[in-house]
Amino acid sequence: MPYNSVFRPDLFAGQTIMVTGGGSGIGRCLAHELVFLGANVVILGRNPDKLETVAAEIREDGGEVACITCDIRDEENVGAAIDATLEKFGRIDGLVNNAGGQYRTALRTVSTKGFEAVVRNNLTGGFIFMREVFNRWMADNGGAIVNMIADIWNGWPDFAHSGAARGGMWTLTESAACEWAANGVRVNAVAPGGIASSGFDTYAPEIQYKLFEYTRRVPQQRFGTEAEVSAAIVYLLSPAAAYITGSCIRVDGGAPNARATWNLEESDRNQPFEGFHRSKMPEVLRRRAGSAQ
Repeated sequence: MPYNSVFRPDLFAGQTIMVTGGGSGIGRCLAHELVFLGANVVILGRNPDKLETVAAEIREDGGEVACITCDIRDEENVGAAIDATLEKFGRIDGLVNNAGGQYRTALRTVSTKGFEAVVRNNLTGGFIFMREVFNRWMADNGGAIVNMIADIWNGWPDFAHSGAARGGMWTLTESAACEWAANGVRVNAVAPGGIASSGFDTYAPEIQYKLFEYTRRVPQQRFGTEAEVSAAIVYLLSPAAAYITGSCIRVDGGAPNARATWNLEESDRNQPFEGFHRSKMPEVLRRRAGSAQ
């Protein structure tokens, strides 16, 4: 069974799209969808084994993908990855800055080293990739960039370091959208909320416990799917978004709109979209579902 995308299969035929953090989670899902839509896809990450696992899945489905081991925080790594992509495919039409990560801790306990590490992972690395893709290809040829941020609206307690970095990525997105518009480059962002992906299984036990409280505070009363985030990214990369730049699509079930003045109601009427044929429920949610039966 192929990827069940809502977009036409040849949407990105002949185009080349780079996806950082393509070895797991949303990046893995996006790689599958973009290949299904005809793109030449390059997935990047620090772990070659994860990249090769995704590549093997795609090949098993009849597609092809290029893998490049790359640390987005290293300028030489980034430059070499872009040059290798241009040498192989001759063009770069899209960049998805998806790589990132953080850990939970109260702001007063964050060390300067820890803060800088998270900022470099979630902001500086994305900036380096944007700048190098622009200077090496898109300045003369145009293109589309999508930066992944997060549900940072109204602050992000216990993740203030990541919130600061992703807030920076959002204003970087807005700035680049203006500066690079004359070059035919569109720059947008996608802000996922609670998305059920493999990242849940990496959380510490106390965070996993909090997952079960999360959906009660979301108007749609559920987690999102990787496919729902992927679809938003695909739309922003597509010709249909030709007049959209400097914008952000929230994929969060309305989480920032919940207010203490309104009592959220339990509901099962907000059904998820699941187009990813290889989607796997995070183990922590699978165990929870099993214990509830």
